[in-house]
Amino acid sequence: MTTFSVSDIPSLTGRTVVVTGGNSGIGRAAARALAAKDAHVVLAVRNPEKGREAAAAMTGHVDVRQLDLADLASIHAFAEDFTEPVDVLINNAGVMIPPLSRTADGFELQFGTNHLGHFALTNLLLPRIRERVVTVSSGAQRRGSIDFDDLNWERKPYKAMAAYAQSKLANLLFTSELQRRLAEVGSPVIATAAHPGMAATNLLSSDGQSRMRSLMEKAALALAQSDDAGALPTLYAAVVDVSGDSYVGPNGFMEARGKPKLVGRSANAQDAEAARRLWDISEELTGVTFPRHALQSA
Repeated sequence: MTTFSVSDIPSLTGRTVVVTGGNSGIGRAAARALAAKDAHVVLAVRNPEKGREAAAAMTGHVDVRQLDLADLASIHAFAEDFTEPVDVLINNAGVMIPPLSRTADGFELQFGTNHLGHFALTNLLLPRIRERVVTVSSGAQRRGSIDFDDLNWERKPYKAMAAYAQSKLANLLFTSELQRRLAEVGSPVIATAAHPGMAATNLLSSDGQSRMRSLMEKAALALAQSDDAGALPTLYAAVVDVSGDSYVGPNGFMEARGKPKLVGRSANAQDAEAARRLWDISEELTGVTFPRHALQSA
């Protein structure tokens, strides 16, 4: 499908979709489009007040629940309280190029939120997920590498963009290894990934280093597409009949903008051994494991 738009989303009556960070940017645009197609949409957000403001502007059945992906206790509380089935989980929330910061559990903020938070959330919800997991990566994955000796930037000088690229590469390695494990246990659930291209979201207005922020803002002005356009790859990965471990992005110049299509990924993002190693370390860091027995008995 090369001309995908929101009009191609089928009726989602009876389906529940959880969107992390669904109160702003491409998450809000994706949530709005899914709710308009009669999905029960749950905005999993750090700030419930902002979530309710976003939900009020959407049509359809939209709920708001508190979730702080930078706090494992919050992730566990969300998963424990969420007892109904989930058809699609969209791991959308993220932070981009902040000053060196730590999560509540001591992880570097970007790695801890963008990867480890979604890693824990997905595995905790997985026994209730029925269709697919969509994880939002970034074109920055092409510049990323996984520093297994210092994942949390505790020894080397902190570089915000390099940390962001590592977290977005981790999103793709997570998707690949999740798909491998799902297939291994015979689960019908698939894992897919997407990136929005250059979208003018509030990620670009983070409190990152001023020079980097200025460069990103200039690039956004030149290349950025709207939140609605930036959400199309996520929506494509969520509803189109694609295979597991598919990766969707814009079809235009340097994948910065355009209609969604299946796209390639960096050599680092295709490293199956690194994906397995990252998974094992992520389990150790979060204390959350792949729910193999629950999926095998489902």
